[in-house]
Amino acid sequence: MFKKDPKNDTDTDVAPLDDSVVAEESAAETIKKLREKLKTTEKERMEYLTGWQRAKADLINARKRDEEERKEFIRFANERLIEGILPVLESFELAMGNKEAWEKADKNWRTGVEYIYSQLKKALEDGGLTELKPVNQKFDHALHEAASYEPVTDEKLDHVVTKVIQNGYYINGKLMRPAKVVVGEFKKKE
Repeated sequence: MFKKDPKNDTDTDVAPLDDSVVAEESAAETIKKLREKLKTTEKERMEYLTGWQRAKADLINARKRDEEERKEFIRFANERLIEGILPVLESFELAMGNKEAWEKADKNWRTGVEYIYSQLKKALEDGGLTELKPVNQKFDHALHEAASYEPVTDEKLDHVVTKVIQNGYYINGKLMRPAKVVVGEFKKKE
């Protein structure tokens, strides 16, 4: 069977195209287009997923930074508050340290004051305050301030803290104030 050439309206030797061949070519072209679209879609999906994951990680990191900054702010505020309350604690210690006057006070009043002192001390410790206890320790310039030196007869007590004049404190693990101390000094007899 012959087909007419549509350009010149004459019969030619061209065989008619089978509908299945046209359908196959059309399906192949459709599949090709769909594969290209799938590749594009997969690429976009990966870009969106990567962007979402990055944004999520940034948010988590920002929350962690905010939490650390909040904790640091609270720690700083606590340090300032404790520095202001510390003289009150030391006033209690001075009052109770004067044994003669302390014993003359009413026993119930002393018990009340001691209770208030222990509450105050516990609150400060809960806020991060730790007292240095340097007696019988080697003198350390980073932790102690030598107020004076006293002669000692035992060579083992040379450069050892013998008395505390003013307590030193750590706050949250860092030195807030060095302890003022008396240091033993051994001198060989000649």
